[in-house]
Amino acid sequence: MNYKWLALSNTTIGSLMASLDRNIIIIALPTIAVELELSLITIVWITIGYWVVTASVLLTFGRLADMFGRVKLYNVGFALFTLGSALCCVAQTGEQLIIFRVIQGIGAAFIFSNSAAIISDSFAESERGKALGINQISIVVGSVIGLVVGGVLTSYLGWRSIFWINIPIGIFATVWAFLKLKELGYAKKEKIDWSGNLAMTLALLLLLCGITFGSFQIIDLFWTLFLLTFGLVLLVLFYMIEKKVLYPMIDLTLFCSKVFTGSNIAIFLNSMARGAFSFVIVFYLQGPSMSLSPLEAGIYLIPVSLALAIFAPIAGWLYDKYKSHTISILGLLISAVGFLMLAGLGEKMYIIEAILPFTLIGAGMGVFTSPNRTAIMNSVSQDRRGIAAGISTTLVMAGSAFSVALVFLVFSILLPADDINKIFSGSFDAETENTSLSKQIILESFLQSLRYVFLISAFLMIGSALIQYKLK
Repeated sequence: MNYKWLALSNTTIGSLMASLDRNIIIIALPTIAVELELSLITIVWITIGYWVVTASVLLTFGRLADMFGRVKLYNVGFALFTLGSALCCVAQTGEQLIIFRVIQGIGAAFIFSNSAAIISDSFAESERGKALGINQISIVVGSVIGLVVGGVLTSYLGWRSIFWINIPIGIFATVWAFLKLKELGYAKKEKIDWSGNLAMTLALLLLLCGITFGSFQIIDLFWTLFLLTFGLVLLVLFYMIEKKVLYPMIDLTLFCSKVFTGSNIAIFLNSMARGAFSFVIVFYLQGPSMSLSPLEAGIYLIPVSLALAIFAPIAGWLYDKYKSHTISILGLLISAVGFLMLAGLGEKMYIIEAILPFTLIGAGMGVFTSPNRTAIMNSVSQDRRGIAAGISTTLVMAGSAFSVALVFLVFSILLPADDINKIFSGSFDAETENTSLSKQIILESFLQSLRYVFLISAFLMIGSALIQYKLK
């Protein structure tokens, strides 16, 4: 096999596994919540903890990749990810599952921060869009198809089986990468920006803790504002550190490129719009409104992954040929239409009604992601591709985490914390008292919250499209 296709095959497997585990657990969360008797905040942090830790260390790992070699750190990531998966299989509490998911997230960060750079090193610019498009298919399809695979496994083998599948694949791919992949980039001996990394990590954690803990009324208004303010102060401090240190965590000169800056802002807003989609739609499908099984919920979501798999390589090929930002703009607007359709969501949604909006959301994702990532990687020199990939993927992960936090901020406005907890912990029917009328009122507030969430997602997609338009 030609080396470039060998590199693409291995990194695609890695990206598929790492992205699949972002969402495969979501379809099983209702089952896990009941079996382990989880609180709502534990449920949320099992989900976003993976994203937060990945977002927090991606930039440093991208930096390390430029310094010490991408293949070495990619191999370490595969091994760590496989270890984290094995530990998740034996978790006995929600807290243990959060910790083991963090180990998975660290491994995923090594994979995500190096796969795009390894591919960019291996392919000429004329083929890079197609290659990155294939890799992007694995990332986004993995995120969505994880819902289907997770539904099948949870229904027939139990929720622990969603982590079993990673172990043999992970061991095989780790050995394969160690034996076959080779360094093509140029290693640069530079120092690590520990102060900048610490400031960024703490800023993300404080902002997310402030939003989630405040939304669930775990902390009062004073502490919510304190965490949010301190988080913003740390972001400002991070920017000041990056301007002064000799070897910054983020090379701010990269943002002198209009294409690099605009494409990264667009990818963040896009991730904010779609990051929580799988999370909320799964609890709609399996919750008190629809009461579907994990398998049935997964089947509902097949149009999303199928449309994405079809349109992502086409979009990558078109971008290689025409180098036009109009392609990614079209993708964002297609997804926006899908979210606007879901803004009219009712108490029940038959699968025939779900096909069109879900297909539009998936197709839009595919049309946007390949041209966007290719534009980012083409806008930087070869020796900065590790950090460029780290920045863009960090924004994807951070956007996804903030998306979930935003969802529960919307829910907290319309529903008391106890009612939100009952719906998402699977205890709505058992613990909700009084009459069926009371239950119907709570359910309607839940549905109204979902409608607002999808409407916000549509506007974020449109905002991202406007930014892409400015790049033309």
